[in-house]
Amino acid sequence: KQEETKKKQVTRRWPLMSKPVDDVYLTWYYERPSYDVEEAVGMLKKFQELDFTYPKQYVYINVFLDMALQKKKKVDPFASTVLLPHRFTDEMNKVLVFTENEQEAEIARENGAAVVGGVELIKWILEDEIQADFYVAVPAIMPKLIPLRNKLRRKYPNTKRNSLGHDIPKMLQLFREGLEYMVEDERVIKTRIARLDMPTEQIVANLKTVIHDICTFKPSTYGPFVQKLVIRSSTSEGLLLNLDGLLPQ
Repeated sequence: KQEETKKKQVTRRWPLMSKPVDDVYLTWYYERPSYDVEEAVGMLKKFQELDFTYPKQYVYINVFLDMALQKKKKVDPFASTVLLPHRFTDEMNKVLVFTENEQEAEIARENGAAVVGGVELIKWILEDEIQADFYVAVPAIMPKLIPLRNKLRRKYPNTKRNSLGHDIPKMLQLFREGLEYMVEDERVIKTRIARLDMPTEQIVANLKTVIHDICTFKPSTYGPFVQKLVIRSSTSEGLLLNLDGLLPQ
């Protein structure tokens, strides 16, 4: 007997329509709309007014990255700290400065270091008696800090993260006031960038500063780093942003 071959029913996928005609529609029939950043921020402010939510809530971005390089290599997950043009919180990070030079130590204290010291701090850090948000150091003391490498891990002072150098005031300003972000789930960055009650131009300036800093971690010769960018507030839905004009040229 010849076996009957059953034809598989092919489900035809109709192309998504770009814009709905009516106010009420099924969202999965249409492409997700994207907005210019100024328009999106204005929408977030309007959502807050209509919903009577907290006006000083935070604004967040989710950045989806293309981590691929040539020959199956990828950009390693990274973290960075960036100084925003417009601060949105009075919180100051706790920064520890490693130096054995008394003049440098005095400069560190004058510029807001939470803890200043040399090798005598190693024991206390290893035993969790002293903890800080960030650790910076001058080059001369680095050979003596090797016992802390595994303990501090990504917070271990290094030049790539701008936490190792001679300009103590500059390092302290960056890490006391700066915004830290990092790659999660291998390709996504989620971070707050502003407060919703700030002027739109300040929110946009902070967003662009973060995006430009992110883009320094992948050579432009490998194509666009940022694939998708979503902005939201603490109580709103996420809005997809147009990338035109947001990415460095």
